[in-house]
Amino acid sequence: MDNFKSLESEIYRVNGHTFADIALRVFRFQAENNPVYRSFVQHLRVDAAAVAAVEQIPFMPISFFKDHTVKTGTWEPELVFTSSATTGARVSRHEVASLDFYLQNATRTFEFFFGPLTNYHFLALLPSYLEREGSSLIAMMDHFIRASGSAHSGFYLYNVDQLMKDLNVIRDARQIILWGVSYALLDFAEQHPMSLQAMLFETGGMKGRRKEITRDDLHQTLTRAFGVKTIHSEYGMTELLSQAYTRGGSRFMCPPWMRIVGRDLTD
Repeated sequence: MDNFKSLESEIYRVNGHTFADIALRVFRFQAENNPVYRSFVQHLRVDAAAVAAVEQIPFMPISFFKDHTVKTGTWEPELVFTSSATTGARVSRHEVASLDFYLQNATRTFEFFFGPLTNYHFLALLPSYLEREGSSLIAMMDHFIRASGSAHSGFYLYNVDQLMKDLNVIRDARQIILWGVSYALLDFAEQHPMSLQAMLFETGGMKGRRKEITRDDLHQTLTRAFGVKTIHSEYGMTELLSQAYTRGGSRFMCPPWMRIVGRDLTD
């Protein structure tokens, strides 16, 4: 792991000129030290040493997290993140060596776009996530709540009446962020439409509780119910350990150390 540790300080100084070099070094480390990924690369008959561009890096299907233990190196996990799933479906399992590393990365990503956590009150409406174990989103939000240092920050399970009261009472220099799963925000909007003096972050997902709708329809419903002009979106996944955000609209943005590359599923 020492070779990878030496890359950590570089990853957060990445820019357009250094991204490719760092990504290729991480790829080669994983191709050598991650048994599942190494086998995948070998079955594709790819010579890791010959890969010279980011576009040439083989992308491993995330479905592997449902069938294999995907980890780089030999260590005991501090915790295991699991994906949500409908009854009977297999879930993805992501063994995590260091919760602190994940939380530092989540903090860096949020603060890159929105500034220090201490500038906000975080009010989290994430019932389906709170009701199961192993949610990376809950781990992140719990950290944001604690790191904000705000007595007003906290989780709301189904107590939306208290959430409404708190949204109307909190008035200070900090901004309020109401962060919720889509179906819970829609339920809240129907029960308590109001002029919302807060930033609204949706993290997607109906989780089988409501009919699936497009993000545009979701945002239109929420803007009408709460009288806000902008809906922010957060995207993360159990297998990724990182996040992307919108600042309104439909375009997700990544921090400099993360990029999205299109790849043919049949390639």
